[in-house]
Amino acid sequence: MKFSIGGSLKLAFRPWVEGIENIPAEGPAILASNHLSFSDSFFLPAVLDRKVTFIAKSEYFTSPGVKGKLTAAFFKGVGQLPVDRSGGRGAGEAAIKSGIEVLERGELFGIYPEGTRSPDGRLYRGKPGGLARVALATGAPVIPVAMIDTEKVQPPGKIVPKMIRPGIRIGKPLDFTRYQGMEGDRFILRSVTDEVMYEIMKLSGQEYVDIYATAAKRQIAEAAKAEAEQAKKAAAE
Repeated sequence: MKFSIGGSLKLAFRPWVEGIENIPAEGPAILASNHLSFSDSFFLPAVLDRKVTFIAKSEYFTSPGVKGKLTAAFFKGVGQLPVDRSGGRGAGEAAIKSGIEVLERGELFGIYPEGTRSPDGRLYRGKPGGLARVALATGAPVIPVAMIDTEKVQPPGKIVPKMIRPGIRIGKPLDFTRYQGMEGDRFILRSVTDEVMYEIMKLSGQEYVDIYATAAKRQIAEAAKAEAEQAKKAAAE
């Protein structure tokens, strides 16, 4: 199913790719990507010959009815791994464990260090817990990836995609084996994460913002709410 979905995406959108030679033909590796769109997890696997496993919300696999079964089949077909992310720290530990298991099988593991989609197309601070801990626990190389224009293909909230040609830039593998056994050191985790984010920034050309994307989303929501309340108050006067 992965090949049929990938073939359809490549035929319809013709994504361009740079640096495909940086993906190893075999063995474990972590693909650390920026996150612009829901479709990122589909376009990246579509251009690779190897399977890439990403973490996905367990709700995508457990929804009832025919639609739910079709959704679950689709996500399984493109290499999504269900993890219950609703339990706070426990959810994070489950995602880390799942990533380690994928890499121990000698496969590719995909992760978005920002933790959520960018709200405005800029690159946000990477969260150190997942990416760095998985990298240091396994010794797997980290390959920075930049998704280009995928937010234009399927903007947040839009169901029907636009026929825009996206791009993917794949950087050279980063080796963090010098830090193995130090995954309990928060300064090392931050250093590893920042190094990866810097490489993603160079590949993507995005403006970097040194706050978490989740915080940026809250700020945007609060500003929109305040603006709406001000407009409502002005209209009532």
